[in-house]
Amino acid sequence: MSKREEQKKRKEAKEQAAKGRDQTRNLMIKVAMYVVAPVLLLLTLYTLLSQGPTYSTVEIADSDHVKGIVATPVSIVVYADFQCPACANENDTMTRIWPNLRDKAHLVFRHFPITAAHPNSWTASLYAEAAGNQDRFWEMHDYLFAMQATWSGLSNVESEFDSYALELNLDLDRIHADIKSDAVVQKIRNDQRGGNSSGVLSTPAVFVNGRLLRQTSADRITEVVNEEYAENAD
Repeated sequence: MSKREEQKKRKEAKEQAAKGRDQTRNLMIKVAMYVVAPVLLLLTLYTLLSQGPTYSTVEIADSDHVKGIVATPVSIVVYADFQCPACANENDTMTRIWPNLRDKAHLVFRHFPITAAHPNSWTASLYAEAAGNQDRFWEMHDYLFAMQATWSGLSNVESEFDSYALELNLDLDRIHADIKSDAVVQKIRNDQRGGNSSGVLSTPAVFVNGRLLRQTSADRITEVVNEEYAENAD
């Protein structure tokens, strides 16, 4: 084979390889258009459509956890993170003053776990919601805050939370099933989304008839509840 023939053969091989690459690229584009793109679209639609409704700080959802009588004229909505020390302090404050407020107000708890700072807060919310499915939300809520110093630093909190569930005589198998359920996960996410829409930037965030309190001391909460009660009581 002459040198010219060899050059021609190499040129033809390169042209054939380039043609093959073009065919492969075109095939990949078609796959992306007709297979990948629809899948991504479906995933996007599923994510958007699977998001439940959010509620403002003057609304009460059927899924909300409410302490007290809803008919009372003052609504206290608390967005909190179970691993947040300030939230535990706020809960202690609310527990102390609640007997003096219960005839005027009702209390709504909503989840706002800030996992970047509190990695165990999401799991705590899952357990609280799962306990709520057995009508023990407030009991687990109080347990988690009371024992916060014990579980906050654990690398694996499930066994610790299991012990709280057993103390509350909950069905542990049902707890384990519920913490993995879409309904429980979506409830927490919806609370977070609602908090974001309401301007929650940190926890605890306490709203009294829609008013965000800059201070959550016992005196301040009591003062604003009394003001709202005087304005809205029949």
